[in-house]
Amino acid sequence: QVRLVESGGGLVQAGGSLRLSCAASGSALTINTMGTMAWYRQAPGKSRELVTDITTGGVTNYQDSVKGRFTISRDNAKNTLYLQMNSIKPENTVVYYCHSDTIVYYGGSYLRAQSDTWGQGTQVTVSS
Repeated sequence: QVRLVESGGGLVQAGGSLRLSCAASGSALTINTMGTMAWYRQAPGKSRELVTDITTGGVTNYQDSVKGRFTISRDNAKNTLYLQMNSIKPENTVVYYCHSDTIVYYGGSYLRAQSDTWGQGTQVTVSS
């Protein structure tokens, strides 16, 4: 099974920048392709919301509140998703999760597909 592991979270001052990464990996398997990948965020007591996503071909979509400040990107060769966050606001103190709608991989001799995969989340805390 493929896992998504986020990194890069931490404490940042309001107005600062942070770069999150999400790496896909699994034991005894080789990832072939990953579909649309996304970053979600969830504040305490609130629902998880979509921040931005990117297709395999690089087409991006952003929530209005982050347009011009956040940039999503992916390195398909490294099976890694990124989120560059600039001009971070205090309300951005949340847990960020990465998500992939479909991951196709070789497990042994078989080509397999895994749907709806989430990372464990990475905390971003903004100090004002």
